[in-house]
Amino acid sequence: MKDEESGNRLGSYLRARRELVSPAQAGIPPGGNRRVPGLRREEVALLAGISPDYYLRLERGRDSNPSPQVLESLARVLRLDDIERTYLLGLASARPRAPRRKRPEHVPTRVHELLTHLQVPAFVEGRAFDVLASNPMAVALNPRLRPGQNRLRSLLLDPEEQAFHQDWAKATADFVAALRATVGDDTDNPRFVELVGELALSSQRFRTLWARHDVRSLDGGTTTVHHPVAGELRLNRDKLPIDDVLLVVYYPDKDSDSDEKLRLLAALSHTESAGTAHHRPADDPRVDLDGQDPLGTVEGPAAGEEETVDRGGGAPA
Repeated sequence: MKDEESGNRLGSYLRARRELVSPAQAGIPPGGNRRVPGLRREEVALLAGISPDYYLRLERGRDSNPSPQVLESLARVLRLDDIERTYLLGLASARPRAPRRKRPEHVPTRVHELLTHLQVPAFVEGRAFDVLASNPMAVALNPRLRPGQNRLRSLLLDPEEQAFHQDWAKATADFVAALRATVGDDTDNPRFVELVGELALSSQRFRTLWARHDVRSLDGGTTTVHHPVAGELRLNRDKLPIDDVLLVVYYPDKDSDSDEKLRLLAALSHTESAGTAHHRPADDPRVDLDGQDPLGTVEGPAAGEEETVDRGGGAPA
């Protein structure tokens, strides 16, 4: 990732986006012997009102300081949305910086306490989609939401996670685009370098999506998933920034079919948890004198303790 991002990030982005715009989208008549996907360099330059030589210098990294007017014209030609346009402007304004101090990602104590009170699936994720903490309902909904799991890795490499999502292709595209937006200019972050390197080696789907240079915000919305017991669930999703991490909450529309199914899933989860505690040996250190399971509330550190995960710092996108 360092070679791609640090060497000529602006040129790499322009080239990737140029290849995704068809001549028809740009109003160019069909025909001719086109050897490249998307638009030619000279076509982008003509439509943006700049010289072909200057555009070539931009793509090859020989000019990294274009004016805002040039960038706005390129954003229009490349059909960038607001998020992509902002990302392009950020690439051009980036300057060499001192290495950032690596900060661990913290799950505040109050968030652990909050997770114990939420009756819907909720978990905490870091910037690279690492699951840092979760409540029992999150794990009942999806076992890959246990702390220590990485949501993007699971989505790309775990067959059960792939079957869990109704639209796996869209989910992977959204996650990879969100990761690129989150990385931004923090390209030397060890956690990002590790994750991108691992997925680039193990997933063709990731390599294809990463090469597109899509950027996207993955915030609120709705999603449909297939639970092996509860069946199809349509859930709302909200992501709430808290300090350096995100609290992610999934919940159904009130009195909907998914609401009923999620209540059933909660009841089954509670029954299974009670049965597990009942059959533990008497000397199991997880069972207190009253037969209660002090670890049965929140996946991760016990309530009242603070989770620290050394993943590289920064606030989530």
